[in-house]
Amino acid sequence: MSTVNRSSGTGRSRDAAGTTGTGTRRQTGAGSASGRAASSRTSSARATSTTRQASGGGSSAARRQTSTGSTARRQTSSGRVSASRSTSSYRSPRRRRRDPNYGVIAIVGVILMIVIVSVVYGMQSSGRHKPIQQETETETVTEVPETELEKEVSVDGISITGMSREEARQTLIDHYPWAMKAQYQDDTYEITNLMTVKIDGLLDEIYSSEPKNIYTLDASGLDTAVDQEIESMKARWNKAAKNGSISSYDASSDSFTFAGEQTGIAINEEQLKSDIQSALSSKQFDKVITVSASEVQPEYSTAAAKQKYKTIGTYTTNTTSNSKRNTNIRLAAAALNGTIVGPGQEVSFNDTVGQRTEAKGYQGAAAYNNGEVVQEIGGGVCQVSTTLYNAALKAGMKISMRRSHTFEPSYVTPGMDATVSWGGPDFRFINTSSSAIGIKASYSNQTVTVSIYGVPVLEDGVTYSLEATKTETFDLPEPQYEEDQTLQPGQEVVKSKGTQGSRWQVKLVVKKDGQVISSEVDHTATYKGHNPVIRRNTSGVVIGGETESAAESTSQTTETTASAETTEGEVGPGVAPTTAPTAPAAPATTAAETPVSEPAVNPDHQSAADGIVAPKPAD
Repeated sequence: MSTVNRSSGTGRSRDAAGTTGTGTRRQTGAGSASGRAASSRTSSARATSTTRQASGGGSSAARRQTSTGSTARRQTSSGRVSASRSTSSYRSPRRRRRDPNYGVIAIVGVILMIVIVSVVYGMQSSGRHKPIQQETETETVTEVPETELEKEVSVDGISITGMSREEARQTLIDHYPWAMKAQYQDDTYEITNLMTVKIDGLLDEIYSSEPKNIYTLDASGLDTAVDQEIESMKARWNKAAKNGSISSYDASSDSFTFAGEQTGIAINEEQLKSDIQSALSSKQFDKVITVSASEVQPEYSTAAAKQKYKTIGTYTTNTTSNSKRNTNIRLAAAALNGTIVGPGQEVSFNDTVGQRTEAKGYQGAAAYNNGEVVQEIGGGVCQVSTTLYNAALKAGMKISMRRSHTFEPSYVTPGMDATVSWGGPDFRFINTSSSAIGIKASYSNQTVTVSIYGVPVLEDGVTYSLEATKTETFDLPEPQYEEDQTLQPGQEVVKSKGTQGSRWQVKLVVKKDGQVISSEVDHTATYKGHNPVIRRNTSGVVIGGETESAAESTSQTTETTASAETTEGEVGPGVAPTTAPTAPAAPATTAAETPVSEPAVNPDHQSAADGIVAPKPAD
């Protein structure tokens, strides 16, 4: 075994020295020594080459040495192959472990280092750019840094060089702190900072063009802003004087009592404006300005009011002989009487009179319910609201709510009516006087009168009135038939002839000393017609005794659809007669002919032609 080891080593050494031949096991001691020397030199060359490569040497001598080492390695490898054929197989692996290929290892290491560096750099780069990408996706507005002044610029000696516009603005605001106030007696008003607009305007000039070196903050040209502040202070401190006027109603004497005279207060506007502007000019932005005021006497005292008050509008309508209806009218007039309406106040008929109930004494009377004549508690009060409407208009009041009836009224020219119903239509007007007004309303002997008592609103000699003209007449509605087996088969008897519908145009006429100075359309009104009602027997069966003739029956049963609002010939004073068809007064109706029911709540009847809305249940 020892001999084989030695021969094998000799063969490897000779191959490493570059000798040719197949190698022999018969080697001398000298040959062995020579092979070991060659092997030593080869190993030394490999070590030198590897060391120089690892240390980065690049000289030509090193490259030549490396080449020599490579040749030696190839020869050594050849020797190992030859030796492996003659020696034991376990010797070759041991040699491979002892002699690693350092060049390959170095190359692989460099490649790995490059790959690692590339991966790390890529991850870092991705990490750096990801937030920017997300921000780009989520942000819609990119902030652009404000331009900073490079030029030497100052405002009132305050340098804003190197500042952005916002920085310069804050610097000036801090330099001129605002604390200006106005004081009246014990009350203090903080005046709005009026200089911010001037600062913003100055900075716009500086930062939008080539700036100058020196600027001055100007406090002029703020008149409008100062006026607005003064208006706020007037609303806070001014107190209007009150004229003497009616203050209450004495029912026992049926008269109004007078009171209410009150002195007002008005701040000195001109002095206040001058003081504010002076503080602005001197840049005393923390000044407290004392406000002066003076008393304002009323236009007229209570004693003078008694002389000025008079009836400024009145209107009268006539009622029927229906006692129940007249009872309702009397109660509504009494509820309205003595009402006081303050200056600028709106008055509601329904709110003032209140709900019409049996507990208050109101009775069932003919009224309109969804276009039908029914018995309603409080029927007839529409005549009071209509009379009030005309009186208020003649007094110069502003009408804020008014509706026409479903059918033409008979106690006033159509178009000049104002229907009301609890929970439905209402009549309202606004007091346009500078003083309170009083309403007087009364019923007596089938006559309703409403008057407005106050200081005149209209100029002397000026009057308001309404002028109504019928512009269209509609065809008679289709008849309605009622079965009556007391009649002979085929016999027809007219119970009600019906009426035609109509449309009216109403003008507001203004006169001065009796001469018309204006006549303009105020509103239009549209009214439905009544259906004719005919009794007949279509069953062929006659019930009852002797049947009256058709002629006799017609003469006895011909009726109007008279209700509280359709009585013939009732017009107010000054109302022009109408050419509208009128029906004769109706005889008293029986319970069978006039149903009695509570008013139902139904949608208003809407006229498509002019938008006039008829009442739900109206009287």
